Amino acid sequence: MKTLIKLSALTLAIVSLFSINANAQDGGKTTTTGSGIRLSVGPDFGLPVGSFKDSYNWSVGGSVQAEFPILRDQLYVTVNGGYQNYFAKEINGVSGEDLQLIPAKAGLKYFPVQNFYVQGEAGAAFLTNKSDVGATKSAAFVYAPQVGYLFNVGGNNYIDAGVRFEGNSKFTDNGKSNNLLALRVAYSFGL
Repeated sequence: MKTLIKLSALTLAIVSLFSINANAQDGGKTTTTGSGIRLSVGPDFGLPVGSFKDSYNWSVGGSVQAEFPILRDQLYVTVNGGYQNYFAKEINGVSGEDLQLIPAKAGLKYFPVQNFYVQGEAGAAFLTNKSDVGATKSAAFVYAPQVGYLFNVGGNNYIDAGVRFEGNSKFTDNGKSNNLLALRVAYSFGL
């Protein structure tokens, strides 16, 4: 777990350094076309990592994200909410209960170069089926560093494709954290 977090932080730092260097050579031009508030809606797919993959195969869900510009169309405040279902593995012939979460996150999205972004969010993940999975807590802290790219599909409309590491603190007193690698492909449009 600690190694994965350190590796994620190092990767994020290296990508940021290359991006800042590319932005300096670009003359500091604005990084996205259009301006104003953007919304994006799309599916999320994930693969559990670490000890979380021992109990769950994969996840699918969806999310809605609002983005509010605060610095020259390069820095946005994000608010994200959605639903995520983690499909339980069958262990010793017995199928476990799926884990169902409603994550609510806020964070920052930065465009160091045109259409490429680095995003970080934190918030809470609410467990909708606490009694079914034997959890002792209804909510957990969640954080999600992400990198992605906006593919322009005309005007101020984009396909927003991002890859993230998402970590949830434990839902049981003696449990372990729940981590996954996820892909979000969303339709993004300006208001």
